[in-house]
Amino acid sequence: MFALYLTVTLIAAFLCGWAGVLGLIGHEIPKSQAAKLGVPGSWTPVMGMLLAAGTLGLLSGIAVPLLGTLAATCLVLYFVGAFYAHVRVRDHDFTLWSVFFVAVVAALAVNLAHYGLGGAWEL
Repeated sequence: MFALYLTVTLIAAFLCGWAGVLGLIGHEIPKSQAAKLGVPGSWTPVMGMLLAAGTLGLLSGIAVPLLGTLAATCLVLYFVGAFYAHVRVRDHDFTLWSVFFVAVVAALAVNLAHYGLGGAWEL
């Protein structure tokens, strides 16, 4: 079970870390997405920082399960907000969003499956 947990967590961390770095360096991809969704461009570095923090939390969760559970939960909520942003402007292209959402939901699921509902809350 640990191998599955580690693999899924590393994949989710890679995806969120990649997106976080793109947001932090001001790459055109997150800027164009923000413009398409009607989000101010000044929010792009903030969203990148949130993704980077979530990535660090997922990776820290390998050693401290509570951090991984909280990070995965926050990333799920982040992408639920992103879904709302897409729906709000009637953008129904959820291809890239679904890859990220499935990854973070899977990371949360394997975290809870590996550590259990009680074990994930222990320091």
